[in-house]
This record gives sequence, C-alpha cells and structure tokens, in this order.
Amino acid sequence: MTLPDTFDAIEWTASGLRLLDQRRLPHTEEYLLLTDAASVAQAIRDLVVRGAPAIGITAAYAVVLSAQQHWQHAPEKWRPGVAADIAVLAAARPTAVNLVWALKRMQETLAGVMADPVPALLEQARRIHAADVEANRRMGALGADLIKKGDSVLTYCNTGTLATGGYGTALGVVRSAWAAGKLANVFAGETRPWLQGARLTAWELVRDDIPVTLITDNAAALLMQRGKVQWVITGADRVAANGDVINKIGTYQLAVACRHHGVKMMVVAPMSTLDMAMPDGQQVPIEERPADEILQLAGQPLAATGAGAWNPVFDVTPAALVDFLVTEAGVVASPDRDSLLALGDGQPGTSGASLKYH
Repeated sequence: MTLPDTFDAIEWTASGLRLLDQRRLPHTEEYLLLTDAASVAQAIRDLVVRGAPAIGITAAYAVVLSAQQHWQHAPEKWRPGVAADIAVLAAARPTAVNLVWALKRMQETLAGVMADPVPALLEQARRIHAADVEANRRMGALGADLIKKGDSVLTYCNTGTLATGGYGTALGVVRSAWAAGKLANVFAGETRPWLQGARLTAWELVRDDIPVTLITDNAAALLMQRGKVQWVITGADRVAANGDVINKIGTYQLAVACRHHGVKMMVVAPMSTLDMAMPDGQQVPIEERPADEILQLAGQPLAATGAGAWNPVFDVTPAALVDFLVTEAGVVASPDRDSLLALGDGQPGTSGASLKYH
C-alpha cells in the first residue's frame, strides 16, 4: 500500500501555471498563478518552487507559456522568442540537472512542430509530470523494500510532493515504508538556512499523519551515536557518472557520519537526475546564494552586524559513502560508473552542455 497524494504543488490550468508558494509554508498555503516564462524563471530563482524534479516539471510548463505568448503575438516568427525564454529558464538554477533535462525534452518536441506548438508542448509537459509521479511511486516501493520492520530513518531537506511532481523521492520511500508498517520513527533535519525540513517536510508528514521528530542539523551525529536511526534517506539534485551525489548542503556531512556509525545511506533519485556526461561531482557547478539568507531570518537580522557569510546550497557526497542509490529503473548498491551505465543502458541522463538555444 502507498499513501495517496493530498495536494498538488504544481498545477496546469486554463489560466496559467499554478504553483504553491513554498516560501509561505507552513503557516500560509498560497498559490501563485503565473502566465509567462519570465515569471516562472523568477519563481524558480526565488524558491517559490524548489527540488530538482519539481523545477524540471515547472520549467517544462513554462515553455508552454512561452509558446502561447509568442505564437499569439507573432505566429510567423515565434521560435526565437521561445528559444530566448528557454535560455533564461536554464540559467535559473545551475546545479539541478533535471531543469536542463526537461528543457531538452521540450526542445526535442519543438523541433518537430510546424504549426501551433502549444498542444504538442503541453502534451509533453504533462507526460514529464505524470512520469515523475509514476517514478516516485516505483522508487518508494523499491526503497521501502530495503528497510526492515522496526527501523528508524532520518531524512533531510524536503524530497516530497513539494519537491517533485507528486509523492516524493526520499520522502516517497518514507511514505511507502510507513504505510507498510515498517518504520518505528521518522526524524527530519531542520535544514538551514531555508529550513526545508522544519517548514516543508514536517508539514507534509503531519498532513499524512506520519509522526515526525524534528532535530537540529548538528544533532544528527549524536542521534546516530545513540543508535536511534538505521537509515539516512536523501534525494539528489544531480548524480555524476561515477556515482557522486550532489544534493542539499549538509548531505555530505550526514554521509560521513553514517559511515562512522554504521548507518546506511540511501539516495533516492529519478533517472532524469543522472548525468553521465559529468565525470564526477567535483566538476558540477555549485550554486551559491546571497549571504543574507544566513545573516537574516525571515527578513530580520540574525548575525552580528558586519559579519560575512558563505552560502553554498549544495555539496558533493563521494560515491564511496553511498550504500544504495534507488531509481525507478532499479536499486544500485555502492554506485559507480559501471553500475550506472548498466542501470540506464548507457544514457540515463543529460548534461547542461547538451542544451542548445536555437
């Protein structure tokens, strides 16, 4: 049994793209209606929507909005305008590979369109969205099979419906394992500085009636030392060809602590997150966001005046620290290049370098 989705964070409507504003959660559930690609790109940059799969799906729908706008205004020369919008969307978040993967899929659809591009693009965007939900449910089942009855888990950041097309990646495993009666406890790291664990993961689990215990990020090693968890389960924004995992900042230190304490590290990510054109994680551009996200909290000064801050939002976990990589195509133990090639028949992902603007 798997738990049902209880809400839609991304919804296509006749009026435009409807996004649940994740900046306002958990206290306010507010949807924004966006009608052009530029506003969607800004929403991605501003973290209205976040999570690698969700960003890719949102960008796909943004291409539909772009095509609507440019076809209506200039049906004889709409392609340059759409190409320019795709370039803006691709630059919105540089680390998550799903963004470029989805845009490449939309470009491939565009290449075969001779008349009104909107119907074909909308069909493709909906296909990307539906496939992600299906993949998440498959990964939820596969990951839950690895967990023993009575185990407890720690998850990090937000990897649920809010971060995907629905159900979730790592949180999908948690949902499936809970529904199967396997889990004793679910812990969530707060995930500074945007508190995705405290605000978003806790909100989703509470909605699902799954008991969740929140911990500060720096309590994770003590939790492991005391034998309170048997698994750390995270998502990924990109998986390099050698199995290195690029994910929310703090994932690497969790993996190091797991290895020291004998806790299993499970990474749950769809095939669209695998980037076989990227040889290893050290080659991936790591996004750095404004210092004010650390120096302030909810717009209020937090740090001493005059202090600086370093705010990378992703880190690289070496493949050697990953016990299991769960994808919709199967589970890989101790992932490396050979196992990832076998998993995806050699072409499981894409690379930012392969996206062309024309």
